Amino acid sequence: MINNLSVRDVMTQDVLSVERNQKLSTVDDIMRLGRIRHVLVVNETGDLEGVVSQRDLFHGGLLKALGYGARAKEHALDTLLVKEAMNTEPITTTPDASLQSAARLMAEHKIGCLPVLEAGRVVGILTEGDFVLLAAGQKPGVP
Repeated sequence: MINNLSVRDVMTQDVLSVERNQKLSTVDDIMRLGRIRHVLVVNETGDLEGVVSQRDLFHGGLLKALGYGARAKEHALDTLLVKEAMNTEPITTTPDASLQSAARLMAEHKIGCLPVLEAGRVVGILTEGDFVLLAAGQKPGVP
């Protein structure tokens, strides 16, 4: 089944994004409320600048675990900016790439998402969750 599919067939098209100078607390809120693990970072013209993953926000959990408490975590996330935590060199794919090659790329680089670019513009995101939905027989690409 996966052999005949392209990234376009499975990717999520409704992409949540932030700008690099927003506070990390905004990303934390988006991830928590949207129940997602990756947020794309775009500039004012919509070009991809990076990715912030739940892993990038781990330091907040580390602060809490070290005894700084939830308030200190919130303060840290409220004082740090997205550009200080984001991955500035994300690995990307295109909508027409085979799903199999995208899966290999994610496994090879041990990453949980691929921003999907067409003519340099963000058109979607392919995540591990999209693969899980596909395997479960649910309609891929629907949040």
